Amino acid sequence: MNFYKTTATLLLGTLLLSTGCQKDLLDKVNPNQPTVGNFWQTQADAQAGLTAAYSALQFPGTYARWIHFANDIRSDEGYSLSPWTDLANFTRFVQFDYNLEPTRVIYEDHYRGVYRCNQLLAYVPTIKMDATLQKTILAEAHFLRAVYYFNLVEHFGNVPMLLEPSTVTTTTTQATVDQGQVQVEKDLLAAIADLPVSNDVGHATKGSAEGLLSRLYMQQHKWKEASTLLGAIIDSKKYSLVPNYLDNFTVANENNSESVFEVQFSSVNQGGGQDVAGASEGFERAQFFGPPGIGWTDGRARPWLVNEINEMTVAGVVDPRRDITVFHSPMLLFNQTYQQRGVPTTDTFWHKYEDDRTQDFENYFSGINFRLIRYADVLLMQAEALNELGQTSAAVPLINQVRTRSSVNLAPLTATFDQAGMRTQLMHERVCELAGEGTRWLDLKRWGLLSTQASIDVLKAPSHDPDFINYVIGKSEYLPIPRNDLTADPKLKQNPGY
Repeated sequence: MNFYKTTATLLLGTLLLSTGCQKDLLDKVNPNQPTVGNFWQTQADAQAGLTAAYSALQFPGTYARWIHFANDIRSDEGYSLSPWTDLANFTRFVQFDYNLEPTRVIYEDHYRGVYRCNQLLAYVPTIKMDATLQKTILAEAHFLRAVYYFNLVEHFGNVPMLLEPSTVTTTTTQATVDQGQVQVEKDLLAAIADLPVSNDVGHATKGSAEGLLSRLYMQQHKWKEASTLLGAIIDSKKYSLVPNYLDNFTVANENNSESVFEVQFSSVNQGGGQDVAGASEGFERAQFFGPPGIGWTDGRARPWLVNEINEMTVAGVVDPRRDITVFHSPMLLFNQTYQQRGVPTTDTFWHKYEDDRTQDFENYFSGINFRLIRYADVLLMQAEALNELGQTSAAVPLINQVRTRSSVNLAPLTATFDQAGMRTQLMHERVCELAGEGTRWLDLKRWGLLSTQASIDVLKAPSHDPDFINYVIGKSEYLPIPRNDLTADPKLKQNPGY
């Protein structure tokens, strides 16, 4: 979807603060360049500002590229054999220079999104415009700021909490994880209050904010609060599982009934750069995760996924989600065998979000939208929340909705589970349904699997994810604060262990 128009990005990215100081004769200000003082005047300005805030979702450090390495490849679902040593080490919990990609770019690009949201929240209330539209724009700004801060807090821990328009010299208190989560909650509650149930394609809705807040509550083990919100999403009847599981990962059926919120990408613009008019709005994951000879294969899928997603359907074939999720021998890699590509048949690669259904190559400019929150995840989160609240039997029909989708066709669960057994079952169900979709790192944290040596010992098994041999409890859960920011603000403290 060609949704985030980059002309607005150019406007917001170049806003300057007006000053009254005398300029040197050679220090000229472009009279055509928008400033804070002359930009935020009209309803069109407010809408352009909102577009710019959405466009930050397409940056390399947000959803175009690097966040998928942080969420999927650092988790036990993925690994890297990239010849770019710094990138491979990033996924192995080994970092020597805290100023390199992807760490620095994830950090910086999320704050660029925060900066744009802060301008919206500060200046849109001063514009004389349609009151309903004004309220909706502000609610969307709260939602987007929550998305950016949710990721910053989850991956960097104690981060500066900038809530007002800033300059290059602005500093603020470094918030704790708890304080950061409180701010994310505040933004999402504000968004829920004023977002419409339905909105323009690509824009956040009430359900989008409820879904993200549910995800936050799940990470905090606030099971009751999460269940209440998840129940509201389900009871709204606005969302439903699409019959064809594959439709969640291709261009063909984007923004469908299962999409609670998705990041819009387009293959139309194929220019360079990420923040100028006419720049690419493409999804770069396909190129970085593509199999050998097709993409760069910097991110790979762990082979244990093939064995995990292997239940037989009612029709007597293996769970079709397996082959939609990963390439593995004897599957074809873009219409060629593993042998034709000279790839070991033991190797496994990501298939979700690849373009092999529509073309025989990958590039930087995939137009597939990234589904940030799917209704299937809502159902599985509600099942988990209910189980933790002691309502284990109520979790079963929710899981069965996901299992019995017509294109999946697994037999419904009929066994009686105790709470511990249901936890184990849910771990399995979430891998089968959501592997490679950015949820696994959060799952591992929520389940406590990143905080005890016993669980790390299980994760680092040679047959599972030996990269966890480098994982250090109390350190590796978070990424380091980039060195640039520590230098710019000496009051910032580095994360423990770095």
